[in-house]
Amino acid sequence: MNTQEQLLYMIQYLIHEDTKYSNLEIPDSMAEQKKLLRSLMNIRPPRPVPEEFLEVQDSYLGSELKLKRPVTLAELSPVQEGIYLWQGDITRLQADAVVNAANSALLGCFIPCHGCIDNAIHSAAGVQLRLECRRIMEAQGHPEAVGTARITKAYNLPSRYVLHTVGPVIHGEPDTEDCAALASCYRSCMELAAAYRLDSIAFCCISTGEFHFPNETAARIAVGTVKKYLQENNSETEVIFNVYKDRDYEIYRHILSGILSI
Repeated sequence: MNTQEQLLYMIQYLIHEDTKYSNLEIPDSMAEQKKLLRSLMNIRPPRPVPEEFLEVQDSYLGSELKLKRPVTLAELSPVQEGIYLWQGDITRLQADAVVNAANSALLGCFIPCHGCIDNAIHSAAGVQLRLECRRIMEAQGHPEAVGTARITKAYNLPSRYVLHTVGPVIHGEPDTEDCAALASCYRSCMELAAAYRLDSIAFCCISTGEFHFPNETAARIAVGTVKKYLQENNSETEVIFNVYKDRDYEIYRHILSGILSI
């Protein structure tokens, strides 16, 4: 199958999978078809899927990754020893693990084509990621706690693993408890990386998007917590602070260069 055929196959499968989509029209343009596919994958509940679908999906997502071009750690320059700052799409990073800012259900974002990192990571990884997250949640039998972390495979991402952590939701200014909870997210991910002997980990800006943690305060906590963990544990894990917005890039650049204190 070429890309167009793969798109149509997956869209048609997902439409026929649920009767409420039976009257859904498939757009003519490839761009709109890609958007429809992502939407259908986003809203799809975590249920089994045939191997044939997975083969087509994995081939398609692999082609999409090549178009985006994976970014390796060797291409980045450290701003401090073992610490990097990179602005871009985290689903392109070929680190041992990337960190996903998840919600307490740990099943990804169900809003079609939403702009959150949870949606981006699940969309690029494929439907297998939601299925693995469901198995984790069924086994533990309760929502994921704030400040903890869970590890899954990365499937069609260029990284090996995804670390899922739930940050605090902020209403107004964060208090001491909120700051401690955010620090726990970073510490839990570092501990999980050490337990799995991962050489590199890429952090997103946890809680600063839909969870409304103030960007500068969150960045100070992120850098301070990670540096403290590296020093106290003599860790050689290489850390990438991944940002997407220009504002976050400037904040992290100033903190890591010493212009802003931790």
